[in-house]
Amino acid sequence: MNLGTQAFSSILLGYLLGSLSPAYLVGRVRGYDVRRSGSGNAGASNTVIMAGKGMGLLVALADIGKAALAWYLCRRLFPALRLAGLIGGVAALYGHMFPFYLRFHGGKGLACLGGICLAYDWRFLLGLLLVALVIAFVTNYVSVTTCIMCLVVPLCYWLLTRDTQGAVIWTLPAPVMIFKHRTNFRRIRAGEELRFRFLWKRKEELERIGIEEE
Repeated sequence: MNLGTQAFSSILLGYLLGSLSPAYLVGRVRGYDVRRSGSGNAGASNTVIMAGKGMGLLVALADIGKAALAWYLCRRLFPALRLAGLIGGVAALYGHMFPFYLRFHGGKGLACLGGICLAYDWRFLLGLLLVALVIAFVTNYVSVTTCIMCLVVPLCYWLLTRDTQGAVIWTLPAPVMIFKHRTNFRRIRAGEELRFRFLWKRKEELERIGIEEE
């Protein structure tokens, strides 16, 4: 199998793994469609809104896990391809954002980005997690944190490795992730976006923006 075929196989495998949507499955079990409820985002943050912090954490861990699994499987199956793991992980992130069986209406990618970081090096993830928490507390918005982190991650990778090719691949999801947050920015301007403090002031934040718990 030549390198081009291995790269294509990594993309396909990563995409299929990433397209699995635990947020959608939780919603179906709980009797709602995550794409049409709450914020309309098929990811962990909207699961927190609709089903509580416990289920939201479960969905986040599953999203992290599927991206990390894509990295590990692609690296193991295609060892001759130097960046097979990274290619598979990024493809999983795209699968998460655009799952074919949900009419390409998926999540926004923060947890999957974390999964790629975890697969690369848990210390890398830990350091970036601390940065993300600082940004979240300062900005008070998860959406803003996500958009900043999708640019910070490839920059930190390049500073650590000087691997330009790898850094470019890390950067590929950033424009799409930022674009998918355009509705969040509109809600921020309108005062209708959930703030980060929602994690410990759930009822107050839901009442503020007029969302009823189901």
